[in-house]
Amino acid sequence: MAGGTREDNVQPNGGIEHACGVVALECDDPGDAGYWARVAAARERSAAGFALVFFSSARFAPDVVTGALAATCPGLRYAACSTAGEITRSGISEGNLIVILFPADRFRIAAHRIRDIRRAGMERIVAQVGEAKRQFVGPAAARSAHTFALCLIDGLSFAEESVTAALHWGLDDIPLLGGSAGDDMRFGETTLILDGEPASDAALLVLVETQVPFHIFKTDNFVPTPDKLVVTRSDPDRRIVHEFNAAPAAQEYARVIGMDPQSLSPMSFASHPLVVRVGGEYYCRSVQKMNRDGSLSFFCAIDDGIVMTVAEPAGMTRTTRAAFDAVRERVGGIDFVLGFDCVLRRIDARNRQVTHRIAAIYRENKVIGFNTYGEQYLSMHLNQTFTGIAFGLGQSGGSDP
Repeated sequence: MAGGTREDNVQPNGGIEHACGVVALECDDPGDAGYWARVAAARERSAAGFALVFFSSARFAPDVVTGALAATCPGLRYAACSTAGEITRSGISEGNLIVILFPADRFRIAAHRIRDIRRAGMERIVAQVGEAKRQFVGPAAARSAHTFALCLIDGLSFAEESVTAALHWGLDDIPLLGGSAGDDMRFGETTLILDGEPASDAALLVLVETQVPFHIFKTDNFVPTPDKLVVTRSDPDRRIVHEFNAAPAAQEYARVIGMDPQSLSPMSFASHPLVVRVGGEYYCRSVQKMNRDGSLSFFCAIDDGIVMTVAEPAGMTRTTRAAFDAVRERVGGIDFVLGFDCVLRRIDARNRQVTHRIAAIYRENKVIGFNTYGEQYLSMHLNQTFTGIAFGLGQSGGSDP
């Protein structure tokens, strides 16, 4: 059993305070002035030096977020991004804003913005990240064992693969995870904010050193089938497939999964993900949407000649629970989990009517996070995956991924 319930550590200010001192506060009303007063009180009480902020851009405009934080928490450093859904104390939700406060005496944190990621080039990003790491870790190389990195990336940049690889290369022995910012499935523009300055076409790198024990992990639940789709015509720069097996992409995909092309929807793409085999393992290359011309847009990189395998999600509840059980044992009990969960997993859970079961697992394990347009794990950009970092109740800090 997971330790405690969400209500066990509810504070007078309405926030959830965890054993490590991290406080999470959520809100679903942009006009709730009392919420920001509670955030300010929690910041003072916890002596927070940094915050992560996840918000629904459909309900919370970026200037509302930056203005409220500037007015109520002056001087607080923070990294924020728009989402495709949120993971709150209720489990799985939409239309929320979450502020996660990290106490300065338990977490040393530095954040950096990487601009123009579509054109930045791997060499420039590696150099920038390498310098950020040197400044953060300094001469004490042993600190790396107690350090991890978070990344928040523009989920509509078409650059997550190259950026994630560059971040991983520049960080070297520091483990990386994160999520691609969303915009509530509108696919127009995502927003990333660093210390009050919004941006798109950017990535935020957050370096964290802590003595709190942690473990980085991922879980998915897709099983490959014998059905293959070969990309025969595509636009890699925009992640669009025009043809599979020399036939119109949407038509061929629909034929293979046994559907009418006109019936394709996000639920179809979530229930029938496409995967590629890399180094003996399968990784999702999920469809984002069907275009008017019958082509398919993807959340991950594609190119001519790639062989995709149709997969079927299986046992989401079982695999998710098993992953959390294993993590709990490893860290000596879970204090809380910072989680990045693909929006297609949320859609698939709803389609299969297991949302309540997944939400229960998240509540039991005190998951805080958001639904993404893609997930980052070490050197890989993924789809239809949950990536997370579990903070433990044990005594020793650090973790191997």
